[in-house]
Amino acid sequence: MNKVTVWYDGGCPLCLREIALFRRLDKKGAIKFVDLTSPGISCPLDRNFMLDRFHARENNVLLSGAAAFAAMWRAVPVLRPLGIAARFPGVLPMLESAYRLFLRIRPRLQRYAGGRLKT
Repeated sequence: MNKVTVWYDGGCPLCLREIALFRRLDKKGAIKFVDLTSPGISCPLDRNFMLDRFHARENNVLLSGAAAFAAMWRAVPVLRPLGIAARFPGVLPMLESAYRLFLRIRPRLQRYAGGRLKT
């Protein structure tokens, strides 16, 4: 299995919950998590752009949105079938549409998650 790098928004309570879940699922350490809000972190793209959309690198290919999630899923054995299914014709465009919808409601979800985040 290839190493995947994931960039995430460490200032987003919703993102922190999701990354915590994936860290628990990633028992083999196949994912390198990079907090874009940490000082001194270099970004392969503009930091604000990367904060606006989810990004991952798989096999030296930079991915964003649903494709980045699918790469992360493929790195975790229990979710690997979902990541592989995303490669079937027509599946990734549907996932990307759902991701774009999610981005529209993300600010409300962040406020909700922020009020209930336990650190």
